[in-house]
Amino acid sequence: MKLLLDTHIWIWMMQEPKRLSRRVQEEIQDTANDLWLSPISTWEVLLLHAKQKIQLHLDPAAWISTAIAGCKEAPLTHEIVVVAQRLPLPHLDPADRFLAATAKVLGLTLVTADQKLLGLGDIRTLANR
Repeated sequence: MKLLLDTHIWIWMMQEPKRLSRRVQEEIQDTANDLWLSPISTWEVLLLHAKQKIQLHLDPAAWISTAIAGCKEAPLTHEIVVVAQRLPLPHLDPADRFLAATAKVLGLTLVTADQKLLGLGDIRTLANR
């Protein structure tokens, strides 16, 4: 399975793995699965750190370098941007739109605990429950 990690799932994986459900932990640890990250998540982590909403245990650049190891980088393409704008999401959060559109366009499974991103029709999701 190709798993696109929502930003909070990525942060929890790195800093608070106990917040991940057993199923999500198993899928993340399964070497048959590919883990994907969007640069949007990197942007979100940096914003959250700058606003002091999360604490990184290293310099942000070093944390990012460590945290992306073993993950594939999902591109942010023009097609993804267009699809993001057209998604029928109940909110306007651009990061959520880009992540959902990335999963849709690239055929990835979005791993999330965000109820607003679960059950989006043709976008595959794995709920952290």
